[in-house]
Amino acid sequence: MVYLWHFCVTIEWKTGSTPDFRAQNDIIRWDEYQMKNIHSIEFYTGSREEVLPGFANDFPYIASRSELDRYIGRFVPWHWHKAVELFYMESGCLEYNTPGGKILFPAGSGGLVNSNVLHMTKAKSRTERNIQLLHIFDASFLAGEQGGRIGEKYIAPVVMASQIELIPLFPDDAEEEQILKHIRAAFRLSGDEFGYEIKLRAALSEIWLMLLERIAPIQEKKEKYSRNNDKIKLMMTFIHEHYQEKISIPELAAAAYLSERECFRVFRECLHMTPVEYMKTYRLQAACRMLAESREPVTAVGHVCGLGSSSYFGKVFREYAHCTPSEYRRKWQNSDR
Repeated sequence: MVYLWHFCVTIEWKTGSTPDFRAQNDIIRWDEYQMKNIHSIEFYTGSREEVLPGFANDFPYIASRSELDRYIGRFVPWHWHKAVELFYMESGCLEYNTPGGKILFPAGSGGLVNSNVLHMTKAKSRTERNIQLLHIFDASFLAGEQGGRIGEKYIAPVVMASQIELIPLFPDDAEEEQILKHIRAAFRLSGDEFGYEIKLRAALSEIWLMLLERIAPIQEKKEKYSRNNDKIKLMMTFIHEHYQEKISIPELAAAAYLSERECFRVFRECLHMTPVEYMKTYRLQAACRMLAESREPVTAVGHVCGLGSSSYFGKVFREYAHCTPSEYRRKWQNSDR
């Protein structure tokens, strides 16, 4: 069965612990295969579109090893990117959220996040290692020349399908297990070997075809494109540019040419929270980063991030992070991130 994360569905494993479907001696050494080891995320100014370091126009592909247990707060906030994200969970358990819902990915599982899909991820455990391997590539890497037959026939039907947000893959399904094996095998290609670029494109193309066969029945169910995706990004960008200031709901709604009522509806449908809740969460995330990366006084951090007085900042921060701002600073500035 193919699950597309356009629907509100949570899949959890019935066992008490997170299963690991890998052989113990089959761990990918990231340092041997020129993967970028990352434990933070960067965005374009005023946006929530992710910056992808090393992404080149003549070779729009990067392989990365994401250590979510070393991210500040053990999560990646809501963001999007034009590139397709093909991933495999090496260890730990990761929760993916999109406008359509959420799903859990234990070690040994994986999936594909479609182009320009809003998503956020968080580690389910506060103690275990959480390592995710990612192939991130622009659709043109497989499609070739714009308007060509390959792109029109095989690539565009997926990246342009609004009903396809995320394609999850689990090893208890025989066909999905084969796709997961191909995803992992592609990480073993070395950039130093002859013909690396052609071999990589061939490997990802084969994976793409396998995915196409799995999702063919879903592709036939055409859905009208929702403008909510564009509207929520406009309002998120407005908040990211003005979070240090007081933001009213009328101002926020006007940024996306919406009524206040429509503003609340779009936030609820896309991010599953109110605009006020998102603004507070974003300000707290900004405060977390400032506490971890600067030596600004705690009181100044609260004011700069739009969280007002020190007493209010301390109260909402403890509710969010389960510790005081000073305790949070000591934890992350002393950690080996």
